Amino acid sequence: MPGQFFALFSRMKNINRWALMRNTRSESLSQHSLEVAATAHALALIGNRRLGKSYNADRAALIGMYHDMPEIITGDMPTPVKYYNRKIRDCYGEIENAARDALLETLPEDLREDYRPLLAPDETADLWKLVKAADKISALIKCKEEAQSGNREFEKAEQATLRALAEMNCPEAEIFVKEFLGSFDLVLDSVLTQEDKT
Repeated sequence: MPGQFFALFSRMKNINRWALMRNTRSESLSQHSLEVAATAHALALIGNRRLGKSYNADRAALIGMYHDMPEIITGDMPTPVKYYNRKIRDCYGEIENAARDALLETLPEDLREDYRPLLAPDETADLWKLVKAADKISALIKCKEEAQSGNREFEKAEQATLRALAEMNCPEAEIFVKEFLGSFDLVLDSVLTQEDKT
């Protein structure tokens, strides 16, 4: 009988990201998903307020929250492996699609069509592009945190993520990076008191 969906959802906290990298602090899939959801929501609001768009910001947050849920089944495939060559990328795409279908099967039948666009969004849609940009911003934040801890393991990942983000041509992400990313370099007292120092 279907009904395991949320029991599986709760297991996102058990999936660690960046498996091939030495981490000073581990990051779970649920931590990442929350950060992506909040960032995608912000990107949509930036687009609406400053760029004349009409994004559904709440929907962007929901897609961000569920965007990596198939990794409960597949695990986190490291980017260098996932994109090593076309054959691996295509095979992994098939595995991700099968994982999405398996997750949808754990829902009662009358709810499946409500969750399908969250688990398998239209990858040509504007909201998906915002979620993908938010995903890159989340990776960039992780890279910065690791660098601040003296971990050089993430240097190339940070450079690659910056390049990938620039190639997205997402003005909302450019605004977010310009206005918000610098504050991740601040110590807590400076963040709380809005002091301009590191």
